[in-house]
Amino acid sequence: MRAMILAAGLGTRLKPFTDFHPKALAIVNGKSLLQRNIEYLQSFGISEVVVNVHHFADQIKDAVEINKGWGSQVFISDESSEVLETGGGVLYAKSFFEKEENWLVMNADILTNLDIDKLIAADKVLSEGSENYIATLAVTSRVSSRNLIFSTDGNLIGWKNNTTREEKWAIINTHEQPADNHAISKAFSGIQILHSSFYSTLGIKGKFSLIDAYLQTAAKGTIGYYDHSDSILIDVGKPENIEKAESLFK
Repeated sequence: MRAMILAAGLGTRLKPFTDFHPKALAIVNGKSLLQRNIEYLQSFGISEVVVNVHHFADQIKDAVEINKGWGSQVFISDESSEVLETGGGVLYAKSFFEKEENWLVMNADILTNLDIDKLIAADKVLSEGSENYIATLAVTSRVSSRNLIFSTDGNLIGWKNNTTREEKWAIINTHEQPADNHAISKAFSGIQILHSSFYSTLGIKGKFSLIDAYLQTAAKGTIGYYDHSDSILIDVGKPENIEKAESLFK
C-alpha cells in the first residue's frame, strides 16, 4: 500500500514558525513531523510515500533529499504554483495512485499511535461486497469544533461546524437531513483509506477540501468510518500542542 502525507498547507495556526518554514518541518523532540509520520508509516510496512508541497516547498524537498527519505521512497507532488487544499491535492496526485486499489492519506500535522493494520482490516470488512466503496475515515468520539455525521448504518451523510452552526450534507441527503437521534457524530482524525472509486466518482476540480469531496462522492458510493478513540491523537498544527506532543511522542 502507498500513502500520501498532506504537507502543502500554509500552516497559519502554527505561526510564527510557519512564517519561515513549512508546518511539516516543525520539530517534536528532535524530529520533524514529516520524519515522524514517514517513520510511523514504515512501522506498518508502508514505505512508498507521496508528499505534496507548496508553502516553502524547497525546504521539504531538501529535507527529503538530505535524509534520503528517512528510509522510504518519497515522491513529491509539487503544488508550488497554487495550493489546492486537501481534496485538490489528492486529485493532483492522481498519477501516483492510478495502479493502486486503495491507499492511505494523512495530514502532516497530526501525530497518532493509531494501529494502521486495524484500520486496514476494518476497511476491508466495510468495503467487502460494495460495488462503489469510496473511503474509510478514521474518527474518534473526542470533543471537536467540527464533526462528521454518519447515518445509523455507518455511511457518511454530513458535516457540521459546532461553533458557527454551519452544516453541509451529502447531495443525496440534501432534503433528508436526519434528526439528531438518528445520526452518529464523530470527529475526523485526518487519516483515511481511499479507494480507486474516489477518483472515478469525483466531480470537483481545482481547489477544494477532502470533506467537500466526500460529501459530493457520498451521493454515488459509500464512505464508512473506523473509530479509534482508544488511540493517542494530537493535532500539532497549534503551537500550544508542541509541548503536549513532546510529552507523548519521544
